[in-house]
Amino acid sequence: MHPAPSVILFSTLSGLGFGFLAFLGWGVMVPSGWAAFFLWGLGYGLAVAGLMASTFHLGNPKNALKAFTQWRTSWLSREAWASVVTLVLLAPVALSDIFGLGLPRVVGQIGGALAILTVFTTAMIYTQIKAVPRWHHWLTPVMFLGFALAGGATLCGMRVAPVLLLAVGAILGAVWRVGDGAFARAGQTMGTATGLDRLGVPSVLDPAHTAGNYLKREMIFVVGRKHAAKLRGIALVLASALPAVIVLLPLGVFGIALAAVLHLGGALVARWLFFAQAEHVVGLYYGARG
Repeated sequence: MHPAPSVILFSTLSGLGFGFLAFLGWGVMVPSGWAAFFLWGLGYGLAVAGLMASTFHLGNPKNALKAFTQWRTSWLSREAWASVVTLVLLAPVALSDIFGLGLPRVVGQIGGALAILTVFTTAMIYTQIKAVPRWHHWLTPVMFLGFALAGGATLCGMRVAPVLLLAVGAILGAVWRVGDGAFARAGQTMGTATGLDRLGVPSVLDPAHTAGNYLKREMIFVVGRKHAAKLRGIALVLASALPAVIVLLPLGVFGIALAAVLHLGGALVARWLFFAQAEHVVGLYYGARG
């Protein structure tokens, strides 16, 4: 699929932001004063920036408000509600830390759980799509949650951060290994796509369109194997291996910041691949899939 920058930024920044907010809400760090203002501001800034980026992928950004009306059937709508509730619920906790109000931490613990739930709803937007076999398995939400937890733990400077960062590398390896053969295992062909497989092996005599269209632009994108292999290596080094080493070094706040920036860079590369390598079955109509 076409790796739209807005969707990449949305899923990456919001995941990191809500992961960090979860740890702040749980009280892993309990800053005060200006430190609390900066840290909570960073978490909110990442989460809100990601959510705002998602609106740029809409033909009409005003349609974003309609997302809140379909919560019974749409994971996108559930994500919208989960994100708003989380941000609203954690706001008093943030103000309590900044001004020393002493609000009971249980509110933050609930908000932290909702932050992780928000990341899960984001992942399910893609996991539910049967037409993209590479996404349609349980490792997709595991990957999203892994990045959120590893990124949040890194920003908090937690001792468990190196373990979570290395776990992200292992998860990415598993996602790529399973995903590479997912389309073939799904058994999707021109016959199954059209429902004509019982009559024989259908073929396309003429292209469905003589010019470009939305489906070809958004749903069909091919990245070369050599480029994919290089990008996977870069993603593993930046998102997992290098920041895991850096956080173990006695570099203080500078080390935490450097590790977080590198991890974010690797996450962006991995998320680009997540979309670029996704084979949508609609490509069968255009001869772009096997």
